[in-house]
Amino acid sequence: MRKGTTLWKGRLFGMLALLVCFSLLSLLVACLVGSASMEWQSLPSAFFELLRGEPASLTATLLQLRLQRLFAAFLTGCSLALAGVMMQALLRNPLADPYILGVSGGASVGALFMLFVGGMVWMVHAAALTGAVAVAILLYGLVRRELGQNANTDGSTQLLLTGVVLALGCGAVITLLLSIASDGHLRGMVFWLVGDLEGADMNWLSVLVLITVMACMFRMARSINLLALHSEEAVALGVNVALVRKALFFCGALLTACAVTNAGSIGFVGLVVPHFCRMTFGADHRLLLPAATLAGGSFLVLADLLARVLFMPHQLPVGAVTALIGVPVFLFQLYRFRAN
Repeated sequence: MRKGTTLWKGRLFGMLALLVCFSLLSLLVACLVGSASMEWQSLPSAFFELLRGEPASLTATLLQLRLQRLFAAFLTGCSLALAGVMMQALLRNPLADPYILGVSGGASVGALFMLFVGGMVWMVHAAALTGAVAVAILLYGLVRRELGQNANTDGSTQLLLTGVVLALGCGAVITLLLSIASDGHLRGMVFWLVGDLEGADMNWLSVLVLITVMACMFRMARSINLLALHSEEAVALGVNVALVRKALFFCGALLTACAVTNAGSIGFVGLVVPHFCRMTFGADHRLLLPAATLAGGSFLVLADLLARVLFMPHQLPVGAVTALIGVPVFLFQLYRFRAN
């Protein structure tokens, strides 16, 4: 038993070390490549200039601007991928993603309304967070009874249907705002709706939320493994299913709210990355949760790199790039799943 535990821990640390190295490599490549390329030999001196708070050289200034965007992309990708794993475990549905319960729709309504009236950037972020939290609270109020039951196989279905209806309602409001918006506001509204990292910055509140949720979910990983199989079996094995469901719901909604507030509705990260990690590393959430988190951050950093360089000097919304990558990747994953 002890030997098996040692082997599993060795596999866990080995896989996570590999993913950490890949994440650092993706960040390094994204720092060097862009409309104005940088030599890798100049990075150390530019980095030390930033640490001293004196970005005097052009390389240091460019590195500062890129690091802000890259860290925001990595943080957003981590949050979306982790939320995707949690939503798929909560709903026991392979098509579940962070946006399926309508939380992102609430954020979009708040942000687009503030863009519609010409609000400042911090007002857009505040309105997006307020809209996401409002929809999450409304959704919990509607399905509180189902989430609070230990052995209720219909609770996930009720939650899913209610979330989809709320998402459709938010979609109708979004369509109304887009249809009556002026030409001057429409472009910014569409870019935010698709998902765009231009002007995004690393939010330390989002970092704290991600670390806290990751620690909480890792402690519950064994219970999530049992819940993903069947709620009645989990209850029989002593799992407090109601507590795990509520934790998955609130933590997933909070991560989604932070990610959408920071970068808009970037699709496919929370859908494709968890499936890829599940097929590569297995379904054990003790490994799947941190693996998907790191892979999601790296995926969005590389997708943002493509958004910046494909049509230089013009930049694409990163949500369009993730969709173009995500559709064929998901279809390939589905083909492999059917073949097996």
